[in-house]
Amino acid sequence: MAKREFTLEDEHHYNRTTAVRWIVSHLMRYPALPLLMVAAAVVNNVAYGGIQIYVGRAFDLISQPSWTNQALLIVAASVLGSAALQGFTGLVRNFAVGFLAQGIERDARDELYVSLLGKSQTFHGRQRIGDVMARATNDVRMLNAMFSPGIMLITDSFMGLVIPMALMTRLEPRLLLVPLIFTVLLVITVYDYNKRLKPVSVAQREQYGQMNARLAESVAGIEVVKANTQEQQEWSGFARNARAFRDTYVRQGIIEARYWPMFVFGFAYAGCLLHGLLLWNRGVITLGEVIAFVGLFNALRYPTFMSIWTFNLVQMGLASAERVLTMIKTETELDENIDGVAKPVQGEVVFENVSFAYNGNPVLKDVSFRVQPGETVAIVGQTGSGKTTLTRLINRIFDADAGRVLVDGVDVRDWSLESLRSQISTIEQDVFLFSRTLAANVAFGCAGATQDAIEEAAREAQAHDFIMSFKDGYDTEVGERGVTLSGGQRQRIAIARAFLTDPRILILDDSTSAIDSETEDHIQKAMRRISSQRTTFIITHRLSQIRWADRILVLRRGELVDQGTHDELMARSESYRRIFARYDI
Repeated sequence: MAKREFTLEDEHHYNRTTAVRWIVSHLMRYPALPLLMVAAAVVNNVAYGGIQIYVGRAFDLISQPSWTNQALLIVAASVLGSAALQGFTGLVRNFAVGFLAQGIERDARDELYVSLLGKSQTFHGRQRIGDVMARATNDVRMLNAMFSPGIMLITDSFMGLVIPMALMTRLEPRLLLVPLIFTVLLVITVYDYNKRLKPVSVAQREQYGQMNARLAESVAGIEVVKANTQEQQEWSGFARNARAFRDTYVRQGIIEARYWPMFVFGFAYAGCLLHGLLLWNRGVITLGEVIAFVGLFNALRYPTFMSIWTFNLVQMGLASAERVLTMIKTETELDENIDGVAKPVQGEVVFENVSFAYNGNPVLKDVSFRVQPGETVAIVGQTGSGKTTLTRLINRIFDADAGRVLVDGVDVRDWSLESLRSQISTIEQDVFLFSRTLAANVAFGCAGATQDAIEEAAREAQAHDFIMSFKDGYDTEVGERGVTLSGGQRQRIAIARAFLTDPRILILDDSTSAIDSETEDHIQKAMRRISSQRTTFIITHRLSQIRWADRILVLRRGELVDQGTHDELMARSESYRRIFARYDI
C-alpha cells in the first residue's frame, strides 16, 4: 500500500493497476445501474424495431382488398404502444446512466481529493497548482461525460445495431447480406478512426493542464506580474498555450471531417433497398416486409452517426482517467502511521545526528541537540542555513534522511501523524488564510471552539480591535489567501489561531516580521505567558525575541556550530557575533 499522510476510515479501495480497471472498479460500486441501463437499452431498441415491423404490416394490410378499419386500428395501437414503451425505457435508461455518471464523478473527485490531502509537502512543492486543479475539475468531469452520454450512447448504439439485425433475420435471413457487410466495414472504419483520435485526445487533456497551470500562476502572482510590468509577456505565454490547445481541437476536427462510416452507410442504405426490392420481386418477401426492412436498416444510421463523437468522449474520458490516476498513484514520502503512538505530548525534542537533503542538496548535516519540555529555543543563522527545515522535521513535514528526531523519547516516525501534528502549531511569516470568516480562520484546527474562546485568543494576539473595526466583525469574509488584510493583520490572525489550539510545541517562524514594535511587545507578553507551559522554537531576526529565549541554536551552512544563552554566545561564538551584527537591535 502506498504511503499517505491522511486517509478516511470508510475510504473505498479501487483497482488502480490501469485506468480501465480503475474505472470498472468505480463502476462496480453501482452494479444495479449498469444492468438497468443495458436492460432499458435492449427494450428501447426492441420497441423501436417493433414500430418498423408494425408499419410494414400496415402496408401489407392496406394492400389487401379485404382490410378493415378494426385491423388497421389494432396495428396503429401496436405502433403507439411500442412508441410509448420506447419513450418510457429511454427515460429509465437516461435515469440509470445519469445517476451512475454523477456517482462515479463524485467518487473519483473524493478519491483524488483525499489522495491530495495525503500527499507529502515534497509532492505538493513539485506540482503546478493550475494543473492539479485541471485534473480535479475538468478531468474528473470528463469521467461523467464519458458515461453520460458517452457509454450510454455506445451501449444504445450497440443494441441499435444488433437488435435490428436480429429482427431482420425473423423477416428473412437473406436480408442480412448487406447489413453484415456494412457492419464489417463499420468496425474497420471506426477502429481506424479511434486509432487516429486517441493521441489527439491525450494531447488535448495535457495541453489543457498546461494552459490552466500558466493561467493560475499568473493570477496568483498578479502583484509580481504588475510590479515587474510583465503583463504583455504573461499574455503572450497564455496565448501560446491557448493556441496549442486550439490546435488539438483543429486536429480533432480534421479527423472527424474524414469520418468514413457515414459515407459507407450511404452506399449500404442504397444496397439494402436494392436487395430488398430484388427479394420482393422474386416473391421471397412482401412489400410491407421491404418497408420494415428499410426502416430497420435505417436504425443503423444512429450508431453510425453517434460513433463520430461518442468514441471521442470515451477517449477523452480514458485520457482524463489516466491523468487523474497518475496523480493518485504518485508515491509520497510519509506515512500517517495510524497505529502509531497517540498520547499527550510533554514537549521534549531531541535531534540525534540528523541530516537532511532536499532534491539531493544537503540542508542539514549531523545536527544534535536536546530541548526540555517548556524550554524556549531561538534558532539563528544566515539565510539558507536550514532554520526552517529543522523545525519542519519536528512535525514531519519532511523526514530526516539520517539520524532521528524524537518527541518525548519517541521517534517522530513512530508517532501517529495526526496525534503528533495536532499538538504542534506553526506560525510562519507567509501566513495562509482561507476564504472564510475571520472567526472561522481563527478557529481553524480547533473544531467546536466557542465564540468566547475565539475572541479571547484574538485579544491575546492583539487582533480583537482591528477585527471589531470591520462592519461585520468576526463574521467578516476574508478574501482568498487573506488579500483583504494587511501582512500584520494576517500574522495576528495566525497567532490567535495558535493560541486557541493550545499546542504543546509552538514553532514561530519570523511570525511577527510584519507587526509594528508596540503591537509586537503586547504579543510577546502573551507568547511568554503561554510559552512557559510549552516547548517553543523561535526563528527571528528580532533581538528582543532572541534575548528571552532559554537557549539559542546557531546554524551555519546546515551545521549546528554552537548553542547557549545570548551572553554565552556573544562571549565565545564568532559565528553568532557575525550573525548578531546583522540583526536589528
